[in-house]
Amino acid sequence: MTRDLLWVDSRAGLAVGAAMFALTGWLSPFYGLSRELLWIMGAANVGYGLYSGWLFTRRRRKRRAIVVLVVANATWALGCLVAAVYFAPVATVFGVLHLAGEGLIVGSLAALEWRARDVLATSS
Repeated sequence: MTRDLLWVDSRAGLAVGAAMFALTGWLSPFYGLSRELLWIMGAANVGYGLYSGWLFTRRRRKRRAIVVLVVANATWALGCLVAAVYFAPVATVFGVLHLAGEGLIVGSLAALEWRARDVLATSS
């Protein structure tokens, strides 16, 4: 079950990133956020998805590689929450909810992966 955290992290990142890329033209006015910001968000999600997916496929993982993922996820979560506050005056409620929701979800993944870091580092 714990090893599935990496699979969930990967699939979520890839799915959200792909959706951001595919729907940028529609999401930009719906969220009240620039296309450039949505492209950055999509690229970050795809990057996290690829890295956590790569970790998932490894037979052996170094603890340091898991910690890198946790720090990256925690940083992204904080960035999303800061962006939700920063863009609140110009974004729609849906844009703010997306930013805040992504921050909470990615932050939760970071917390779960941090608690499971030793198991994730040694699972095969």
